Amino acid sequence: MTESAHAEGNAGERADRAAAGVWSGSWVAERLGVELAGDEALPALLGLALRRNPKRAHLLVSNVLGKHVPQSPSVVYGHGVALGRRARDLLGAEEAARAVVLGYAETATGLGHCVADGLGPAAYLHSTRRPVAGVARAGGFEESHSHATSHLLLPRDPELLAGDGPLVLVDDEFSTGNTVLNTVRALHERYPRERYVVVALVDTRSPADAGRLEEFAREIGARVDLVTAASGTVRLPPGVLEKGQELVARHEAPPVEPPTEHGGGPSAPQARPGPSGSVARVGLRWPDGLPDGGRHGFTTAHRERLEASLPGMAARIAEALPADARRVLVLGFEELMYAPLRLAHALEETTGAEVRYSTTTRSPVLAVDDPGYAIRTRLVFPAHDDPADGPGERYAYNVAGAGFDAVVAVVDSAADTPALHAPDGLPARLAAHVPHVLLAVVPSYVPDATRAPRAPERPSMLPEPLRGPAFSSYAPDEVGWLLQDLSDVTLEAPTEEREEAVQRGGAHYAESLPVEYQPSEQYQQLFHAALDTSAARLARAVGAVTEVVLTERSPRPVLVSLARAGTPVGILMRRWAHFRHGLDLPHYAVSIVRGRGIDANALRWLAEHHDPADVVFVDGWTGKGAITRELASALRDFEDTDGVTGFDPEIAVLADPGSCVRTYGTRDDFLIPSACLNSTVSGLISRTVLRADLVGPHDFHGAKFYRELAGADLSPAFLDAVSARFPDVTDAVDAQAKELLSADRAPTWEGWAAVERISEEYGIHDVNLVKPGVGETTRVMLRRVPWKVLARAGAGADLDHVRLLAEQRGVPVEEVDDLPYTCVGLIHPRYTRGATGADGRAVAL
Repeated sequence: MTESAHAEGNAGERADRAAAGVWSGSWVAERLGVELAGDEALPALLGLALRRNPKRAHLLVSNVLGKHVPQSPSVVYGHGVALGRRARDLLGAEEAARAVVLGYAETATGLGHCVADGLGPAAYLHSTRRPVAGVARAGGFEESHSHATSHLLLPRDPELLAGDGPLVLVDDEFSTGNTVLNTVRALHERYPRERYVVVALVDTRSPADAGRLEEFAREIGARVDLVTAASGTVRLPPGVLEKGQELVARHEAPPVEPPTEHGGGPSAPQARPGPSGSVARVGLRWPDGLPDGGRHGFTTAHRERLEASLPGMAARIAEALPADARRVLVLGFEELMYAPLRLAHALEETTGAEVRYSTTTRSPVLAVDDPGYAIRTRLVFPAHDDPADGPGERYAYNVAGAGFDAVVAVVDSAADTPALHAPDGLPARLAAHVPHVLLAVVPSYVPDATRAPRAPERPSMLPEPLRGPAFSSYAPDEVGWLLQDLSDVTLEAPTEEREEAVQRGGAHYAESLPVEYQPSEQYQQLFHAALDTSAARLARAVGAVTEVVLTERSPRPVLVSLARAGTPVGILMRRWAHFRHGLDLPHYAVSIVRGRGIDANALRWLAEHHDPADVVFVDGWTGKGAITRELASALRDFEDTDGVTGFDPEIAVLADPGSCVRTYGTRDDFLIPSACLNSTVSGLISRTVLRADLVGPHDFHGAKFYRELAGADLSPAFLDAVSARFPDVTDAVDAQAKELLSADRAPTWEGWAAVERISEEYGIHDVNLVKPGVGETTRVMLRRVPWKVLARAGAGADLDHVRLLAEQRGVPVEEVDDLPYTCVGLIHPRYTRGATGADGRAVAL
């Protein structure tokens, strides 16, 4: 791990230049032509910087949030409390007392807590990206523009969000409204209420986004208010992305100019660490059982205990500081913002030193040592809290060269790991630039699952599975559908309208259906040619994965396919088990929805009728592994809420090009013809639907049976073509299964890493819009609004159907070297109706 921070310069000189009134956004504004227009208070609240990403032009940096820019804790706390008081005035005392405040991870966890303090006796909860064993998920949502998107809601008390009082949502910036709309929609389905208040430091929505909040409020039948400290817009000139790319490339490169006398200026050399300072621990004596923040909820009683304990903890920090320390930074840790802020505030009130507060962050930002730039220096160190998304770099900004005599680094006990204390860990990085480093550890609060309130029990009202021919064109013994029939409901919407609604935060993709694609004669010929070519290869993969399941998982497994792509694979696995071993395996299809989890009622039905330990979940293929993660998380939640154990989250798939699972037939990324079509190769069943007005708390998720497409149905033909090759591949399956069973099949998640890289390289900044592999790319072409297709150089017939679809929809196909998949489909990242042209064909950005 290397440290990356531009020259420290002279702290006194910097203060003088800052005092001269240089706006910390002027460097970017002058070079990119970016304009921050609006309230006079905006320049004091915000500066500008550049992300280390050649496709993104600018980043707004708050001067009062205490994240990237060290600030007086009284200023940080004061801004949050003031916003809370304004929200209280808006709601009135009675409604404010019934409110629940929800802050966003990671940036606004502390701000949200301060708003709750200002609001009054309000409970507080913040979202988190850290799963906690034994704590059931009460909800979750996606933050599409963030570098780390998935948010979890993990309250100790599952009833915390279930009241009907106002919900106050707090974020640092209200830019497009997508995150808030996604959150409100997800929560409103589960816990409907009449009033929401959105609180943010700044409102930077564009004119096009300004009316969406009111429109959304009318749609859900609730009142939604907005409270901000300042408002304005960011105006971007043409060509700003290219200019931003050139700027980042120039200032990330090693400088060629000699340093100036004081080491300042954007071409200054990398910061040279001085002699290492001391590192010591300080005991806080944090009160037993007091939550370290709002990850699992923070009540009025918790607030009273914290307030009573702060003076003593601040006194212990002051005692441990050097007597001559005049400038002290209290540095929080990612989501742990509120506790360090309150400690810094109490220290500010009890010591004569100048105290500043900021926190470490996951967000990578370019550092440029110029008074007109918001991020002057950057310290880089490895993640040290065993994050769920794997290791990576973390950052502390504007700490090196800021003239601090001491830094008090505050982390929770989950992050007090060997990685923290390694030679390249955070304390060592700090000690290279600051004479004295104190480490204060706050106990990570984990609710006692045995004492946590339980959600109300649900009555068992579950029907028997649907079967063909009444539901689907599959034979009744081939599969039982744990779904409800929504065939009489109009759910289809034009693809462009669905994409616009999903990306703008106004809808979830599972709330409607795309219009079923009807293939041309040329495309159908491609399907049959592909099936003829790949039937034997498919049969080998089916046989291999089934043999692995029978050997490792259960001698008589219950196959449970993830509808709908997994269903043909589950049927084929069932047929192989009967062909080779004479087994008649149960097989069901259930719904799983990204961001919403697996159908819990389907799990309840399975647990009532089978041993959960025998259940093997089946899917067609892996892409980046999102469904693999979704299933694992949903099963943990189900175990917590229902107390049912034994379900194994490991998915068995035909193909695992993303290296996301252990149980697979092959890891090759090849054409599985069932991906070429929609319902007409999947039993005439639609993708599953989850919508609050159609699916009640005791219902299975829904789907449609397209009986009217029976004349075009290829489902039995596909299954029969593959099954017919079983006798031909028996020896090959035996050899392949033997090789798999003796191999190291541990997932490497290399597909996820590739998707993150592609998302950043192509300026998408949302992994959900990157669909890797032949199967997922085909889905993009059939069901979404495609932007472009990346094809591995030299890819052959496996991509003929993708090339044809791309030609029909006007989508460019770009050949790429060293692509880990055969192809990757990119969904249009900035979709509006106009982005596809009047004829619905995609156009370049």
